[in-house]
Amino acid sequence: MSFLPEPAFDHGSTPAIGVLLCNLGTPDAPTASAVRRYLAQFLSDPRVIEIPKLAWWPILHGIILRTRPAKSAQKYASIWTKEGSPLMVWTERQAKLLQGRLGEQGHRVIVRHAMRYGNPSIASQLDALRAAGATRVLVLPAYPQYSGATTASVIDEVARWSLAHRHVPEFRFVNRYHDDPRYIEALADSVRAHWKSEGRGDLLVMSFHGMPARTLTLGDPYHCECLKTGRLLAEALRLSEAQYKVTFQSRFGKARWLEPYTEPTLRTLAEGGLKSVDLVCPGFSADCIETLEEIDMEAREAFLHAGGQRFSYIPCLNDRPAHIRALAAVAEQHLQGWPTTTTPDATALARQREAAQMSGASR
Repeated sequence: MSFLPEPAFDHGSTPAIGVLLCNLGTPDAPTASAVRRYLAQFLSDPRVIEIPKLAWWPILHGIILRTRPAKSAQKYASIWTKEGSPLMVWTERQAKLLQGRLGEQGHRVIVRHAMRYGNPSIASQLDALRAAGATRVLVLPAYPQYSGATTASVIDEVARWSLAHRHVPEFRFVNRYHDDPRYIEALADSVRAHWKSEGRGDLLVMSFHGMPARTLTLGDPYHCECLKTGRLLAEALRLSEAQYKVTFQSRFGKARWLEPYTEPTLRTLAEGGLKSVDLVCPGFSADCIETLEEIDMEAREAFLHAGGQRFSYIPCLNDRPAHIRALAAVAEQHLQGWPTTTTPDATALARQREAAQMSGASR
């Protein structure tokens, strides 16, 4: 087996330390062809689809990738911005703000963002960190709750990149922060701010991304961690059990998923006489198609059509200062023991390497 050449390393310098903020991913454009490329990568991951390849491949390539991209592209187009995909915009901004926050705290690290599926890829950003002299990398998946389909898939991709390299950096991984007090307080702060400006509904619905129900019986902790996040958020907001409800969205396929499902629950609530509802998505660190289109458009329409009178979506944490502080605190906890307070000269050299690498890539 041959390994890729390693970047030149100045043995007289202090090695750099990197932080890689990873989110799920997004198509490069709201077009059928771009969505097809994205879905092909996403739905080919055995962590996401736990069906034997021989059975799944004909369905994926013979049906899904022929019919779904055009429909999904229309949905992406409905939430696309002038800057691009909302998920990409927010994640890139989070990485820059995280770099600044950690710098204010005295940590001299290089923060980059990556997408598990799509661009910029985890591999390309790890290449950039290595070229900048990073010999230690903290991988921070933007998933507060651990799941094999998300967090573990990021770990898989980092391991896959490592297989091709001779000098593998020292890695640390943040597996979860679903019950971190600063994350919970950031969520509570966002809900309070929304209530203050928009008013308060009769019920707070906390919608998390769904997973097949069988993952719970197979030992995935995701369901339990979602429920704990919901309970802690309710406690921070001083809500009784009757004042909030945890649901799960984004069901795919015909199998049973974690329940209760978000949209059917909203319809049932409206049909039962509930007039106003607030909805927050605590498991999403940044607004994306699942929150902006599936929730703020489709779920809103379902609730209002069933008799509800007011549906208020509370945006994700995105670049809220409390969110960045929470991410920085989580990163600090996992950076302990690494020499993040390097000398200014060493830090400047690492930044110069990164700038040179980026300049070369743009030519």
